[in-house]
Amino acid sequence: MLNLRSTFDLQKDVIQILERDYPAKRTEYSASSKVEGQVQIVHIERDGHILYEWKGTSETSIGGYDPFTKQNKLLFTFDKEVCVISCSVNKERTLLAVSILQDKKRSTINEPLRAVSKCLTLLIEIHPINNTKVLKAVDSRVRVQFLYPHSENTAVLESHLLLISEDSYIEQFHISLSTEEGYRVVIKNSDRLAKDRVAEDFTWAQWDAQAQRLFILVVTKQSCLKCIQFYPEHNFETLLELPLVLPTNPTTTVRLVNFGYDHYQEEKKADEGLNMHVLTSKTGSMCVCYSHPVRATEEVSYTVAFVHRGYSKTFTVALEGAGAPLLNQMFCINLDFYVAVCLPGHYLHFINTRHPDLACHSLFLSGEDASIHSLNPNSTVLSLSEAMVLDVQAGKVFKASISQSSLLELLYKSRQDCHILAALHCAVIYLSSDADVELEIMRWMCDNVTRLGNFDHVQEFLLASLYGKIRLQSLCLDKVLPYTTMVHWEGEIPSVTCTTELLSQPVLREKARNLKGYWEELHWNMETMKYLDAVPNPRYKNNLISGEWTKLLAEMNAEEKKMSTQLRHVLENTKKVLSIVDTWCLDKRVVPLFQEEDNQQRVLIGLMVDKLREHLYRHVGHLGKKKIDTLVVNYVATLLELVRQILETMWIKYSLSFQVLCFKQQGSSAEWAVFHVMSKILEAAKGLCLPLPPGFHSLHTVLGVRCLPIHTFLLYIDHGVLHLTETFVTRLLKDLDNSEANEQLKFSIMNRLPESLGQKIYQLWDHPISSACIARNYVKNLLAKPQKKQSSYSTERERSFLQPEFLPLSYLAKTLSDVENQALNPFEEQENVDAHFVEEIALKQTFILMGFEEK
Repeated sequence: MLNLRSTFDLQKDVIQILERDYPAKRTEYSASSKVEGQVQIVHIERDGHILYEWKGTSETSIGGYDPFTKQNKLLFTFDKEVCVISCSVNKERTLLAVSILQDKKRSTINEPLRAVSKCLTLLIEIHPINNTKVLKAVDSRVRVQFLYPHSENTAVLESHLLLISEDSYIEQFHISLSTEEGYRVVIKNSDRLAKDRVAEDFTWAQWDAQAQRLFILVVTKQSCLKCIQFYPEHNFETLLELPLVLPTNPTTTVRLVNFGYDHYQEEKKADEGLNMHVLTSKTGSMCVCYSHPVRATEEVSYTVAFVHRGYSKTFTVALEGAGAPLLNQMFCINLDFYVAVCLPGHYLHFINTRHPDLACHSLFLSGEDASIHSLNPNSTVLSLSEAMVLDVQAGKVFKASISQSSLLELLYKSRQDCHILAALHCAVIYLSSDADVELEIMRWMCDNVTRLGNFDHVQEFLLASLYGKIRLQSLCLDKVLPYTTMVHWEGEIPSVTCTTELLSQPVLREKARNLKGYWEELHWNMETMKYLDAVPNPRYKNNLISGEWTKLLAEMNAEEKKMSTQLRHVLENTKKVLSIVDTWCLDKRVVPLFQEEDNQQRVLIGLMVDKLREHLYRHVGHLGKKKIDTLVVNYVATLLELVRQILETMWIKYSLSFQVLCFKQQGSSAEWAVFHVMSKILEAAKGLCLPLPPGFHSLHTVLGVRCLPIHTFLLYIDHGVLHLTETFVTRLLKDLDNSEANEQLKFSIMNRLPESLGQKIYQLWDHPISSACIARNYVKNLLAKPQKKQSSYSTERERSFLQPEFLPLSYLAKTLSDVENQALNPFEEQENVDAHFVEEIALKQTFILMGFEEK
C-alpha cells in the first residue's frame, strides 16, 4: 500500500561512479552500513544534497551527490582512516563541518601524555580545500547542521552552523567569510567565531530541514515540547510550547532525529530514548507521534497528538506475529493529508490528520497488506521531510506515497465497511487530482450500489469528492463543510482499539501569530477549532433547507406572476451555477441530458447556494466575501458535474446510445443497470437534499418507461422514485401512437401530472380524453370565479346552438355563456375554449359512453 519510488541508490549513483572515476582507489566497494563497509550515507541536506563517506586503504573521503545535476563531487579527504559520525555542508558549498570519532587507544600509544578526546568537530574550507579549524574536542558525540536560510541573495558571505551535543546542549556558530584572489573563500577571524546557546537540558531533538525549525523536548516537572524557529537574519526564537503527558520518563538517553545517521553508534544505545516524530504541513497542521514502552509481546501502543485539533488518540494494536517488536523500528511518514505509522512486518496505519475524529476514516492494514517490499526486512529506516525515506542498510532514498493500484485493489476486494470507507475517502481525497483514479472509483461505486452496508456509497462519494476538490483552499473549512454522512462509528477496526484525550492548550508566542505562512495557518486553525467546538452544529447540513424549498416551489408554481424578492434572489444564484455548468463541452457529451428548465431543481440549486453562503459567512467570514461567493458557486456546480460524470461512466461502460430515448422499444439489461444506478443517485440526493443536473429526471423517467412494467412504472411515480417532467411527457405524447395500451399509459400519466403542468400538457395531446379534461378544467375554473347576478334573458344565438333538449346540459351551457358575457375582458382567456366547445365535448363523450360512437 505504501509506494516507495527510488530517488537515490548508493550503488548506482555513487559506487559505480567511484569505481570508474577513481581507479587508483578502487577496492571492494559495497553499500554495507557496517564499520568495515566502504561507502555509506551520512547526511541529507535541505536541498536534497546527499553526503557520504568512503574509505580507501589508508584514507577516508567525504563526497556529495547533487540530485539535480546527478553529479558526484569530492569534498574532503582525510589522510587516515577516520569514523565520520556527522557532517554538513553549507548552502554555498564553501564550508564543510565534520564530527569524527578518535581512537583513544591508538593515540595514547603514540603520545601517552597527551589527553585525547573521543569526538572531534572540525570546520573545513573547501572552496578550495584550505584551512581546518577545530570547533569542539569533547568526549560526547556532537552532530553538526548548517542552516539553509530562505534567501535569494546569492552573494551571502556568512554561514550559520548548529552543534548538537549528546550532553544536552545546542550551539549556533556564526561564521563570517571573505573572498581572496577572486575565488578563494576563507573564514574571517577564525579564532573568534561568535556563537549563541540555542537550547540546553533537553532529552530529545528533531530538525525540520525544510522549514528550518528545531523541536526539542524539555523534561522538568512535566514534559514540554518546544519549537525554535530560525530566521534568514540568523536570529532564532521559541514560538511554541506544548505540554505533553508521555508514557515514560524520557531522561535516560538523548535521542536526535533528522541530524543524519551515526553508523558507529552502539546498537543498544540506538534502541534507547524516546521514539518520537513531529510532522507538520503547509496547511497549518501539526502532529506529534510517539511510541509507548512494550508491556506485552502481543501488543504495542502509540499516540498521535493532533495539535491543530486539540486532542490526541492512542492506538493499541494486537500483533499477529510472535516475538517482541523493536519499537525503535517504528517510523512515521508525513503524507500531508495522512500520517503513515509503520512497524515493519506488523502493521501500516494511514491516519487521517484532517478528520481524525472517526477511526473508520483512517486505514489500518496488517499482515501481507502492510508489507513494504521495497525495504529490506531488517532495515533501519529514517523518515525525512517531504515524505522522503532513507533505507540505511541498502543505501537508498525513496519518495513515499500511497499506492493507487493497491488502494483501488483494496476497494474492490475488501468486504469490511471500515476498510471500504477508509479506502474510499483516501482514494477520493488523497488522489483527487488524478482523473483516472476518480474514474475508476466511479466504476467501482456503480458496480457496488446494491451492496448493503452501514453507509451509502453514493452519498459518501459525493461529499468526499466535493470536499476533496476544495480542501486545499483553507484548513478551516474542515469543520464547516460536510465530508461524510457518518456521525458516529459503531463498528470495530480489526486488531485496533483507540482512546481519545484532550491536549493541554499550547502556548503560541505573539510573534508566531503575526508571521505569514505556516505559523499564521496554525494559529488560525487552533483559534477556529476553539470557536467551532463551542458553536452548535458548525457543519453545514443541506437537508435542513427542505421546508424552505417546498415553500419556494409552491410560490414558483402559483398562478401569480409576481415573484418575491427571495425567489428572485434564489433564481439569480441558479443562473450563476448553470453558467458554469453550461461550459461543459456540449459537442462531446456522452449522456443525453435534456436541456430543460426544471423548476424543482432550479429552486434547489439557488437555495443551496444561498444557505451555504450564509453558513460560511457566519463561521469563516475571515475568508472574505469574494472568496466565499466563488467557493459556494463552484461547490454546487462541481456537485452537478460529479453526477454527470457518474452517468457518463455508466454510459460508456455499457456502450449506450441515444436510442434509449425512443419509447417504442423495450429496455436492455444495460439500460436497466443504468436505471438502477440513477435510482440510487436520486435516493442519495434526496436523503441529503442535494440538487441534480438539468435533465436528470427526464432521462431517468425515460429509462423507467423502457425498463419497467407499466404498473411498476406508475408505482414508482406514485412513490416519488420517478418524477414527471414537461420534457418527458411531451416526448411521450409525440413518440407513442394512440393504440389502446399507449392511450392507457398516456392517460395514467396525465392523471398524475400536477395541475399547473397538466393544463399545459393537455393542449399538446390531440385526443378526446385531453379535450374532455380541457373542458372539465375550463368549467371548473370558470364557475369558481366570482359571478355577478345572472341575467334572465336568452339570446337567439344561444338558442341556435342549444338544440338538444337534454335539460342538464342545456342549463350548463346557458350558465357558461352567461358567465362569458359578463367577463370584463373577453380576450382574457388564452385557451380556445368556450361554452360551445364544452357542449360539443360533453355530447361526444356521452355518445362514446353509450356505445354509439367509437373513440
